[in-house]
Amino acid sequence: MPTPTRVLKFTDTLADINGVCRFIQNTAATALKTNHDLTVFTSTRLLPDEQIPDQPNIKNFTPIYARPMPGYDTLDLAIPPILTMLRAAEDHRPNVIHISTPGPVGTVGLIAAKLMRVPIVGLYHTDFPAYIDELFGSSLMSLGARITMRTFYKQFATVLTRSTDYATRLQLLGIKPNRIHRLTPGFDNTQFSPSFKDHNIWKANAVPTDGVKIIFCGRISTEKNLPVLTQYWPSIKQRIEAKGQPAQLIIIGDGPYRKEMQTKLQGQSAHFLGFKHKQELATLYASADIFAFPSTTDTLGQVVMESQASGIPVIATDQGGPKEVIQSNGSDQDTGLVLPIDNPKQWTDAIVDLALDPTRRAKMGAAGIEHMKSFTFDSSFNHYWSIHHNARKF
Repeated sequence: MPTPTRVLKFTDTLADINGVCRFIQNTAATALKTNHDLTVFTSTRLLPDEQIPDQPNIKNFTPIYARPMPGYDTLDLAIPPILTMLRAAEDHRPNVIHISTPGPVGTVGLIAAKLMRVPIVGLYHTDFPAYIDELFGSSLMSLGARITMRTFYKQFATVLTRSTDYATRLQLLGIKPNRIHRLTPGFDNTQFSPSFKDHNIWKANAVPTDGVKIIFCGRISTEKNLPVLTQYWPSIKQRIEAKGQPAQLIIIGDGPYRKEMQTKLQGQSAHFLGFKHKQELATLYASADIFAFPSTTDTLGQVVMESQASGIPVIATDQGGPKEVIQSNGSDQDTGLVLPIDNPKQWTDAIVDLALDPTRRAKMGAAGIEHMKSFTFDSSFNHYWSIHHNARKF
């Protein structure tokens, strides 16, 4: 009888406040709850507002060295204790190694897999070449990133992607189609609900309680296409207020573009709330009116699912993964709008029209709640585990 599947997961990010970390933490928690043998190895120092779940299948190795990532001060670049992690990996005796990130910890996982001759499975969480395009605007750096990603992921037995859009992009990186699998999308939909709605949350965050609230949640960085929202928000606000309705832009998160964005939107009813967690985050979603997500580089966009589950319509771009979890076909079951990012007028018109139409927002919000009921994390995890089980060498 074959031994149970034992998965050892390597990740450079686990305590950061983003959708990738929530996915990894949910994976570890679900494995523990369902008696699947999955252990997570990471190596990170904890920055303010960060924490790692205290559970037996998560191990944080103290980094040898850590510093803020160039161009991204809210994320750390950490050098792990390589030999200590390799010895621990050998003691764990996995029959599949999962690599979540192509950083230093992910590289340790790659070495461990080669030494132990076990197959590698990985999830392509982040489109680093696209991020480098946006952050640095260097064609040479972008080419280097693409070559690095191709070299790294071509060594995997299976590369998971969270959207069909990124399955295509992985093929363009040079990954063979038979090695690419789209993971069933899911999130912890028990944590997000319209039942959390509480308009007192705005007063607690120094935001006016009246008016329509348009929110964004995520990294405040140029790769999220936030300069577009920054540019057009003043005219959006003006048009909404011309109809007698106050409007506020709510930005949840942090990142390298925050200071510039705050400066440009000073006096424009834009409120920057910083990182928010758990029930407070769920309450902010449920108490808002529209979720605006102009990113073109997200592999899925967990926040897009969270906001729909909270009962607010989403406006997203036609590029990347988020469009695949939004119903937008002009029917009564629309949960949001999927729009071309290169058409600013269409974007601004859509936000203004939706802001001034509470009946339509309510209908779309109700459809979003219903739509998200099928995107359970348990179903995503079951698919995730079956792929790892099938990848192992019996």
